[in-house]
Amino acid sequence: MKSVLKYAGWLIRNTAGIRLPLSANILFGVLNVCLNLTFIYICKKLVDIATRVQDGDFVLWCIILCAISLVRITMNAYNTRLENVSRSKMNFIIRRRLYSNLTRTRWEGRSKMHSGDTLNRLFTDVDTVTKLICEETPSLVSTTVQLITAFIFLSLLDTRLALLLLMMTPLLILVSKIFFRRMKDVTKTIRATESDIQSHIQESLQHKTIVQSFGREDNMENKLDDLQDKEFGNIMKRTNYNIFSRTILGIAFVGGYIAAFLWGVTGIWKGTITFGMMTAFLQLVGQIQNPVMRLTHQIPSFIYGSASIDRLMELEDTPKEERGKAVVIDGIPGIEIDNLTFSYPDGDKNVFQNFSHSFAPGSRTAIIGETGAGKSTLIRLMLSLLKPDKGTIKFVTEKGKKIEASPMTRSNLVYVPQGNTLFSGTIRENLQLGDPDATEEEMWTALDTAVASFVRGLPEGLETVCGEMGFGLSEGQAQRIAIARALLRKGGILLLDEFSSSLDPETEEKLMENLYRTVSGKTMIFITHREKITEYCDNVLRID
Repeated sequence: MKSVLKYAGWLIRNTAGIRLPLSANILFGVLNVCLNLTFIYICKKLVDIATRVQDGDFVLWCIILCAISLVRITMNAYNTRLENVSRSKMNFIIRRRLYSNLTRTRWEGRSKMHSGDTLNRLFTDVDTVTKLICEETPSLVSTTVQLITAFIFLSLLDTRLALLLLMMTPLLILVSKIFFRRMKDVTKTIRATESDIQSHIQESLQHKTIVQSFGREDNMENKLDDLQDKEFGNIMKRTNYNIFSRTILGIAFVGGYIAAFLWGVTGIWKGTITFGMMTAFLQLVGQIQNPVMRLTHQIPSFIYGSASIDRLMELEDTPKEERGKAVVIDGIPGIEIDNLTFSYPDGDKNVFQNFSHSFAPGSRTAIIGETGAGKSTLIRLMLSLLKPDKGTIKFVTEKGKKIEASPMTRSNLVYVPQGNTLFSGTIRENLQLGDPDATEEEMWTALDTAVASFVRGLPEGLETVCGEMGFGLSEGQAQRIAIARALLRKGGILLLDEFSSSLDPETEEKLMENLYRTVSGKTMIFITHREKITEYCDNVLRID
């Protein structure tokens, strides 16, 4: 019961925005059931009039039959449109909410989920859930209404036949109970394997040059084969469960239909029922058996959906960052670190132990140290991507006021990370990540400062398209555009992490001269392995 309430609560939260079309879809489904029963009654009426059992206007009832059929066709068409509208909207709503949630989760040094697994959940699982809500749920409601109303209608015609068909219900419940848990477990395994396959393909294509240079194409293909064989085995196991349960129920349904048919034929033979009654019998049996058969197909859909909801809930359960209004510091801020102690959650030693240092407002500091000493970790702590175990990191205003670092103070920092960090899109779009409102003149000034004037010589200039990870540009060119992007961002502290690693000495020197000359009113912190950078700095912080 607790798990049902958990799923219900999750679904209620995620149907905001589509409840009206979803309700209309359910309503039309119920109305369609009523029209189906009306159609059966009219058919019985026409057969009885044709066989002279009843009196009536044959032409009028034919017209009514055609009108009912036309209404059913129109309603089904509109219902299909409503279903697609609600499914598309809900797909977008859930995916956007989860995406927004993921971009605001706390960074802990290492993600618990592979990016391929996360993408699989955002697309495959979201699609499964939206289909469950927007297609299967309305269908379940109309199926249930159809089953109940058809049974009542049949009971009014012949109570004994209705009770005979009702005997199938315990069998349906028993089969569903046995296979529900097994199907859910197998479905979860299939979803996990799909994520592994997507992660493997994504990583191997992303690092294709490594795979090719090591000559490991065959190894990667073999690993993909192993993963797909594993998934195929689980799919076949789930298929066998489906086939077995449907076969058992199919036998019961065929038996019910044969019983109803023989019941009607015997009644005609004995003269106890009319041909119209026989027609109604057969159609009503179909109206009962078809919903039950649909239920056997819907049960796996609800199992798949519950497994997908579990996986999406896991995305929601990741720790969130503290949120609030951005704290913008006027003037030139500095940073004061006092008795900082920090270790990663899965680390076996402290990266920092009682570490203290002050970066004065407007100062230029080079941070130098061996690989793994904690230079980049220190930057992440300043950005509040990581939280100190002990001690404090505070922003210091020119007037001496101190503000503790948090995600809200991140607006005062301009960050240039290591490596190639360009997005696929135009150079202009990449620069606008720094400042969406930047003018073209400001963009060119930032590019010139970052020694990225080569963009002027490109045939399409700022409209030049970069591929994934800056494909089409050299590492050095992509790095300089990333620096220009950072220079467009408003913020009083500039953090540059190995920002010149892909630059030759001459370009690096020109870049430092430009920064020294043109970037004023900022506190600058450089992480570097190059001693040359220290010549442009007021202070050098060496981390062992």
